Amino acid sequence: MQEFKNYINGQWVAAKSGQSFENISPANHEDIIGKFPLSGQEDVNDAVAAAKAAFKKWRLVPAPKRGDLLRIAGDIFKRRKKELGKIMTREMGKPTFETEGDVQEAIDTAYYSASETRRLFGKTAPSEMLNKFNLSFRVPVGVCGIITAWNFPVAVPSWKILPAIAAGNTVVYKPSKDSPHSGVVFAEILEEAGIPPGVFNVLLGKGSMGNLIVEHPDVNLIGFTGSTNIGNQIGEICGRTNKKCSLEMGGKNPQVVMPSADLDSAIEGVLWGAFGTTGQRCTATSRLIIHKDIYSKFIDMLVAKAGKLKLGDGLKEGTQVGPVIHDTALKEIDNYVKIAVKEGGRLVLGGERAIEGDLAKGSFYKPTIIADITKDMTIFREEIFGPVLAVSKAESFDHALELANGVQYGLSSSIYTNDIGEACIAMRDIEAGITYINSPTIGAEAHMPFGGVKGTGNGHREGGWTVFDIFTEWKTVYIDFSGKLQRAQIDNY
Repeated sequence: MQEFKNYINGQWVAAKSGQSFENISPANHEDIIGKFPLSGQEDVNDAVAAAKAAFKKWRLVPAPKRGDLLRIAGDIFKRRKKELGKIMTREMGKPTFETEGDVQEAIDTAYYSASETRRLFGKTAPSEMLNKFNLSFRVPVGVCGIITAWNFPVAVPSWKILPAIAAGNTVVYKPSKDSPHSGVVFAEILEEAGIPPGVFNVLLGKGSMGNLIVEHPDVNLIGFTGSTNIGNQIGEICGRTNKKCSLEMGGKNPQVVMPSADLDSAIEGVLWGAFGTTGQRCTATSRLIIHKDIYSKFIDMLVAKAGKLKLGDGLKEGTQVGPVIHDTALKEIDNYVKIAVKEGGRLVLGGERAIEGDLAKGSFYKPTIIADITKDMTIFREEIFGPVLAVSKAESFDHALELANGVQYGLSSSIYTNDIGEACIAMRDIEAGITYINSPTIGAEAHMPFGGVKGTGNGHREGGWTVFDIFTEWKTVYIDFSGKLQRAQIDNY
């Protein structure tokens, strides 16, 4: 069995405890990917110390020179795209056409971050006094602790790690225990690209180890993607310890379909949004809101199409929907379905584990659709993170928007309509960080801001130019060449 190591200060090292954990493929529980170090406090201390020491030099490297290394990293991600796609599929399940898209996001982010190192613009402003000059510019924050989920084991880390490094920070990264191999390859790529020792460090381990990073006094910033529950806990710690903190958490994303919509296009959108990545995306379409005039017709069309989706091992040709991440998640998903039916939902597709043939070896759950969901039902409100779609009937356009906004989350949203007025009102009034018109709730692009409102996040936006607001601080400088004391607000009026 292959054994993997942490990456600390440019060296591959075992955990100080000597303990390890196994990573098992969700598509085949007999397939053990390898043993990974179970890191603890000593390992965290070593990684943070390395990052802290490296920051002293890395922050002084001219930003465009940092960008040159990220551009090389993008080239390596591109060269290893298919290989890394297969590694990701094996350890987290989604089909290779999806995992290769995951790698493409890292490629795009590497090139974009590299280009932004020449656009880390500051601002100058006129002084209110004679012979005085005012300016401001960005400076790096310091040591960044990055903690991410398993469902996008390369793309989501790239959104945080690459801009953080571009801005002059150093990083201690904890991948999910369910996708550690991808984190190892991320380190291999940055090492080959020439990122200096200590600038990027990877610690492998289980969830509790992430808390050690969050609590560490020499970590200046936390970037987190994961559940709202864990994110809120991290936010509390960062508030108490005065750390900068960016949280990207849950979603309960709606797709609204109005009578004027192209129904075939809307069907394709909801199939991809609800069942792509087996529904295991923070941006997944977990709620479908259909206008009453087309409600029954649209459900019939949807069930006919969804029932033909091919479930299977993501490494096999033709697979459209892979497994869920593990049996614990599968049981939670199945429990949500049972609750939905008990509360009055109408099961129209799926609703059970798939055990046919080789599917019995993995954690496969059939694509599931539950109709007649009302806003007081559990499945309407709570994130499931699986291939389960809750369908609700809207009495009007206004009611559709009321339903869309009727949850604690506000990440992504979608409306299918050919009425320009409805589209514009939806763009204005849906409470979400992202709104798609005539496309599904998934499909973010690397050069645009990504994040949500309400229970989804704490106001920051990853992706695009806005990510540098997370990974930099503003410094203001006043230069007085008058040769005398000038007291602002006192001597000038």
